[in-house]
Amino acid sequence: MSTIGAADPEVRVSTGRLRGRVEDGVAVFRGVPFARPPVGALRLAAPVPAEPWDGVREAGAFGPPPPQSRLLGASRADGGDGDWLTLNVWSPDLGTARLPVMVWIHGGGYMYGWSGDPLFDGRVLARDGVVVVTFNYRVSAEGFGHFQGAPANRGLLDQAAALRWVRGNIAAFGGDPDRVTVFGESAGAGSIAALMAMPAAAGLFRGAIAQSVPGLFFSAELAADLGTVVAAELGLPPHAGELAHLPPERLIDAGDAVSEKMGGCPRWGRAAYAQTLLGPVVDGEVLPGVPWEAAREVDLIAGHNRDEYRLFMAIRGELGEITADRAATALRELAPDPEAYRAAYPEAGEERLYELVHSDWLFRMPSLRLAEAHQGRAYVYELTWPAPGMGGEILGACHGLGLPLTFGNLTAGAAGLLLGPEPPPVAAELSARVRAAWVAFAATGDPGWPAYEPETRHTWVVSTEPGVTAYPEEVSRRLWAGHAFGPLTLQPPP
Repeated sequence: MSTIGAADPEVRVSTGRLRGRVEDGVAVFRGVPFARPPVGALRLAAPVPAEPWDGVREAGAFGPPPPQSRLLGASRADGGDGDWLTLNVWSPDLGTARLPVMVWIHGGGYMYGWSGDPLFDGRVLARDGVVVVTFNYRVSAEGFGHFQGAPANRGLLDQAAALRWVRGNIAAFGGDPDRVTVFGESAGAGSIAALMAMPAAAGLFRGAIAQSVPGLFFSAELAADLGTVVAAELGLPPHAGELAHLPPERLIDAGDAVSEKMGGCPRWGRAAYAQTLLGPVVDGEVLPGVPWEAAREVDLIAGHNRDEYRLFMAIRGELGEITADRAATALRELAPDPEAYRAAYPEAGEERLYELVHSDWLFRMPSLRLAEAHQGRAYVYELTWPAPGMGGEILGACHGLGLPLTFGNLTAGAAGLLLGPEPPPVAAELSARVRAAWVAFAATGDPGWPAYEPETRHTWVVSTEPGVTAYPEEVSRRLWAGHAFGPLTLQPPP
């Protein structure tokens, strides 16, 4: 559907006029500021609304990425004048259509990520009848470092600011501000879970699609201790006023240095085992509690991939290399009951147990718990179709596989790693099914399969022949049924 002409479209938002582009029948506006650059006096502070401009602002290019961690292979792009807090809009109809709106929150371990990633191009999804929004937020120590004198969870506050901008301006792009659905994967899904519990995000979205929710939330004490060590890496106290004088890259590099040394610090507990330095902080103010205890009632889709951790094992060269000792350590560190795990999966070898407990702890069981604890309507899915990339089905239905299926960009960015250089026809068919379900949910609150209930546990299984069954990972569900998924905590000295 489209009523977009060939001329460069213009719209007026609260801060001025924008001139976009038309691409494949979709109006596209890129690099639109939703907050002032978080530099100078605004460094390590809560986001401040963008300032107005005179004339017509060109909106043809993405804004620069925020400063990124280099641990995960992100490059150091020129951040310009710090104008990182920008968003992008794809609309198939700039008229008064009042279309449902889908706002994407990218993942990246809270350490890296950029809304301009070609994998997140919104044209295909917008042509299905929605207005698509993507945006940047501060990541790594800039967005999630816990320092004295700085608000907690600045990256999450950036996300809430982007959603407030959408609420106030999306009608100009043909969107309905009363039908906003947030959707995201991995750290983006964890952010969505946090937003569901944040006072600052109340009333800003009606629906949420959380794909592969990580259960990594930090207590304020643990986050403060980690922040102190990051600052000490720079020879400074953990005060925002001191740290704000440094270039962002130096602060982030210090966080990377601490991340690489985390494994040898017992007081950081599971955070050290997972070498996870940063994430949402349950500070009692910005984020009052973990989402499974404090989430508001919105329509929800939550789900995961069957073989979540396989991707990380492949990247780290762990496939075929897991010893009995490493499996035993993983079960001891992560499982609610290591012996119960072995008994529940009697045919699983050491490597399979290692993979299962990581998949369950990191993504599968937190995703399910969010649906089970949710007070409103919740729908559950599991992706089981194996990725054909990397020379066969070695990756299984791994972490990240839902990204090209969600956006329909089957050859862009990292999609080639997962789907291969020539995606099979079934990939396009599954993408069309996933997009149709997500768009239906954004439009009506119903994705087309039954809601999850304790008695039936209806789950949409996304495979070569998608269908609805009882929740497929029942063995793991029972193992984790009594686990609290509280915030990661600082451990007492031995």
